[in-house]
Amino acid sequence: MLYRENGQFKTTYRTDQQIFPIAQDRYLVLALVAAAFLVVPFVASEYLFRAILIPFLILSLAAIGLNILVGYCGQISLGTGGFMAVGAYMAYNFFVRIEGMPVVPAILLGGLCATVVGVLFGIPSLRIKGMYLAVATLAAQFFTDWAFLRIKWFTNDSSSGSVSVSGLSMLGWTIETPADKYLFCLGFVVVFALLAKNLVRSHIGREWMAMRDMDVAASVIGIRPVYAKLTAFAVSSFIVGVAGGLWGFVYLGSWEPAAFSIDRSFQLLFMVIIGGLGSIMGSFFGAAFIVILPIVLDQLPGWLGIPLDTALTSHLTFMIFGALIVFFLIAEPHGLARLWSVGKEKMRLWPFPH
Repeated sequence: MLYRENGQFKTTYRTDQQIFPIAQDRYLVLALVAAAFLVVPFVASEYLFRAILIPFLILSLAAIGLNILVGYCGQISLGTGGFMAVGAYMAYNFFVRIEGMPVVPAILLGGLCATVVGVLFGIPSLRIKGMYLAVATLAAQFFTDWAFLRIKWFTNDSSSGSVSVSGLSMLGWTIETPADKYLFCLGFVVVFALLAKNLVRSHIGREWMAMRDMDVAASVIGIRPVYAKLTAFAVSSFIVGVAGGLWGFVYLGSWEPAAFSIDRSFQLLFMVIIGGLGSIMGSFFGAAFIVILPIVLDQLPGWLGIPLDTALTSHLTFMIFGALIVFFLIAEPHGLARLWSVGKEKMRLWPFPH
């Protein structure tokens, strides 16, 4: 009975079109954000920050960027890891080559460089679609892997392709401890999630969804496919590039091209599919599923007191993880976000059957 809309009257278009029209949803999200900023930094352990929270936040941001392209515009991409690498390496070059460059502008400029690369590799989407487009974007992955390994300028003449950053700070705030890195990433995620949510609710977001549902009908009613598809690639690549910069600067600190391999691209695509295509909330659900579940499965035998060999535990983790992915896709092809929406609808209607 707590999840009801009784007395929540909407008297203006502004209130009717807000992101969370139900007051309980607004209060819950505000409480979660407040707890993330004010409670978690003081109660979480260093292991929790490094192993779960920081990678979850950064991969959630990358999944949001990919979801804009795949979930909202319907353009399949397998080059997400390459765009993350562009964001990370170009942010590194801005950071080390320009004297006194702050870390936040460096990461944002890295995202802009990823935007340029994403638009270039998004041009084939004007002619091809589906799996053919996926193969075309896969070329971006292989090209960036080769470029950052062979062209020494990108790595500041490093022979192995490995680079490192240190001494991160912002407006006098030194980002050293795991809690500082967590808050730094959380600020990026909150800002970009809000921007992405408002963007998909705007006219350009409706154009993306029209191209996703039926591109021929969308072009007939006046939507320009060139503009819609390339803007989706641009926005997606920018967010993914920023996530790549955070992954290199904050989470890894020292990295090489293998950190953004094709495995990363598939991992992000699985996050979007499992979490829910065309859902910003689904990006967080998918990232939580991919990041947290393997850790839980690894630790579960120890918690239950079951003596298992380490290698056997690792293999069982992969098997159970894969089986759960298949189960969730069969039980709800639209992802965990759809299950969340169905649960909320049932709470609103309970105990009535309709």
